[in-house]
Amino acid sequence: MSINVVTLIGRVGIEPDIKYFDSGSVKCRLTLAVNRRTRDGDNTDWFNLEMWGKTAEVAKNYVHKGKQIAVKGSLKFESWVDARTGANRTAPVILVDQLELLGSKRDGEEGMDDFNPDNF
Repeated sequence: MSINVVTLIGRVGIEPDIKYFDSGSVKCRLTLAVNRRTRDGDNTDWFNLEMWGKTAEVAKNYVHKGKQIAVKGSLKFESWVDARTGANRTAPVILVDQLELLGSKRDGEEGMDDFNPDNF
C-alpha cells in the first residue's frame, strides 16, 4: 500500500504564475508559506504548488499574494540538469488537487470566502 497525500494551510507568497498551452491546458504555479511551531518559536516553511485545469483557473481569478488558502494534493519531485554546473537537481512540488479559499473578506476578494471551486 502507498499513500502520497499532502494537506497544507498557509498564505500565498507570490501572485499566481499562469501558463496556457496550445493543447488548451492551463497550469498555475505559486508558493505557499506555512508556519511550523518549534520549541524555539515559529518557523516558516515554503512550498512550491502546481495546479492544472479548473483549479488553476480558480487560482488565477481569486488567489493573490497574502491570501490564506488550504490545499490538498500529492508530493512530486521535479528533476533537471543545472545549466551552469551540469549537476542533477531536484525540487519538491505539491501537485494540488483541491484548493479552498480561506480567511476573512479583508484578506482577499469580497464574497469569495464561501466560494467552492468544485462548482466552478
